[in-house]
Amino acid sequence: MKILTIVGARPQFVKAAMVSHAIIKHNAADVGESIEELILHTGQHYDENMSEIFFSQMGIPRPAIQLNCGGGTHGAMTGKMLAEIEQALIEHKPDLMLVYGDTDSTLAGALAAAKLHIPVAHVEAGLRSFNKAMPEELNRICTDHVSDLLLCPTTEAMRQLSKEGIQHGVFHVGDVMYDAAKVFGELADQKSTMLHDLKLADKGYFLVTCHRAENTDDPVRLRAIFDALCELHRPEFPVVLPLHPRTRNCLAKIGMEPDTLPIKLLPPTSFLDMVALEKHAVAILTDSGGVQKEAYFHGVPCVTLRDETEWVETVSSGWNTLVGADKAKIMSVANSMREGKNDRSPIPDYGDGHAAEKVVKLLAERSMK
Repeated sequence: MKILTIVGARPQFVKAAMVSHAIIKHNAADVGESIEELILHTGQHYDENMSEIFFSQMGIPRPAIQLNCGGGTHGAMTGKMLAEIEQALIEHKPDLMLVYGDTDSTLAGALAAAKLHIPVAHVEAGLRSFNKAMPEELNRICTDHVSDLLLCPTTEAMRQLSKEGIQHGVFHVGDVMYDAAKVFGELADQKSTMLHDLKLADKGYFLVTCHRAENTDDPVRLRAIFDALCELHRPEFPVVLPLHPRTRNCLAKIGMEPDTLPIKLLPPTSFLDMVALEKHAVAILTDSGGVQKEAYFHGVPCVTLRDETEWVETVSSGWNTLVGADKAKIMSVANSMREGKNDRSPIPDYGDGHAAEKVVKLLAERSMK
């Protein structure tokens, strides 16, 4: 069985690493049909620390196909990817397309395969924020409705697909990111020197990520978030922020020159350094969907800089608090977490740390039909 895997953005590299390792393990076991995996990298993220370094740090097989579709608007990028992925499918003739998450790369891969009648498997199917102003929400919905295998991280995701009339080919496999957190959390502690290099104390700083268009492209929201971060920062208890290139540009446009802000800014960090920063923060403030879960996996409370989340379990369990771009709420919730005031319960729905193996088992079973 030959599958073509699409990656293009940071979280997808992490998920693909776990499934690629599970494919190698499956083939070595010599049970059932072997799986040949070709990885196509769309180039959606092209920064060295946000893309290339993942392959060396995580042991993902090198991409067989490398595109250069980064930059530009959502429509321009998706259109370019769609055309180039279609050509790759025609040339390599895979039996199945494997896509992850909710990026433009995900949508382009799914659409290209579906139009050529190649089955699509979607890892992280069924997630919904119910905010169609988010491009990621549109990507999720469209991808799910053209997919043949819908591999859900939670039972709530399965219920949502059922509400939308999708009931065949739907499976709860757990969260591949939980697999990654277990494996790479230990590796980060062994290999990353980030905390030492930055002179950061365990539980002595806030970690922040901010890159979603709903925040960066709205000057009012962006200013409110960064005003709050600047007030939260203390020399002895810093706000640490690996700054996304888009966020840097948007801050400059509204007159908040990033390098003059009283917070500890970093360039985009390598994967293992980011894991180390996540594990040892007192709390994480983020607008990233993946980082919300990573916070939970590492036992760190999260403040989400959005008005809704697709990861509803993190909120109902008390691990995650939605604050939007409200400066007062951001500061109030973050300060309570700095003081250790949190009530949280475990989330059993994300699986047992073997989601990638379950994904591969379902792929192999499909090839036998």
